[in-house]
Amino acid sequence: MVKYSVLKQGNHGLPSWDGLLGPVMVTAISKPRWDRRELIAAVVASIDLPDVLLKKKLSDEHTGTIIDDRVSWAMSELTIAGLLNRPSRAVYEVTKLGEKLTAEHHIKLSTDIVREQFSYKTHIRELEQRRKSHSPVALDDDLTTNVDELEQIRSQIIDYNNRIATELLERIRGAEPVFFEHLVADLLTKMGYQGQDGSTIVTPPSNDGGIDGIINQDPLGTSTVYLQAKRYQASNIVQRPAIDTFFGALSRVHADRGVFITTSSFSKSAKETAKGFSIVLIDGVQLSDLMLRYHVGVQIRYHDELLKIDEDYFE
Repeated sequence: MVKYSVLKQGNHGLPSWDGLLGPVMVTAISKPRWDRRELIAAVVASIDLPDVLLKKKLSDEHTGTIIDDRVSWAMSELTIAGLLNRPSRAVYEVTKLGEKLTAEHHIKLSTDIVREQFSYKTHIRELEQRRKSHSPVALDDDLTTNVDELEQIRSQIIDYNNRIATELLERIRGAEPVFFEHLVADLLTKMGYQGQDGSTIVTPPSNDGGIDGIINQDPLGTSTVYLQAKRYQASNIVQRPAIDTFFGALSRVHADRGVFITTSSFSKSAKETAKGFSIVLIDGVQLSDLMLRYHVGVQIRYHDELLKIDEDYFE
């Protein structure tokens, strides 16, 4: 047990979320697998908080305690960096990298160390890529007096959704390949590729012939889209041979269109080859952005309306 007062402190007299990185890893490494709530409770118990701090909330309306929120945030950062893994929903386990860094730094594990990891740097690059893809919002002339306020609101929403998209991508990378194939099929169906009376098929893993999914866009199957889905970690970049193999599979079924989707990215030669073969490529960032746009694997947390005065009503 470590005394909470020796950890990096935040406000409310409690350890900051980054001060809890070490305690989370030291606790998590003590057994192979944890339920999320169980791990949070064990970390909180390990820092010997007095009751008055243990029960602190941001407000009466806030359902969870501050310390639980901070432990949860630390767990999220550690997962992004690859020190923790989520093999299934609300389940955590320590990775080999997590074991190594915990042994080296113990309770003194810091944000500098966590954010130096390849997975975390990839996460930051993906966030920047997402930010660049969002163009400024077009505002009505009668809203120009509130441009700064509206842009601030929009910026906060974009930043929040970008973080959700990045976490979503990490979840997918930790899922089973078959789950990913079904996810890809669900996404393209939501995007309208199935058509009104078409069908979507996920091929059996043992006999897919290099094709993971088939979308018939009409009842007779006269217009068909073939899918290849590769669930890779960020470091496993799809190279040209994978595109060649997919094109070979398309040729065997006399297909004229294919979509190759991965949770990582594509090399320059892979992109050039795909263009020559008329294969559409979707990388991890595009995939998670599309999932947010078409509400696959996510739910709308909050919905509101931006209102303006109806001038016609007052004339």
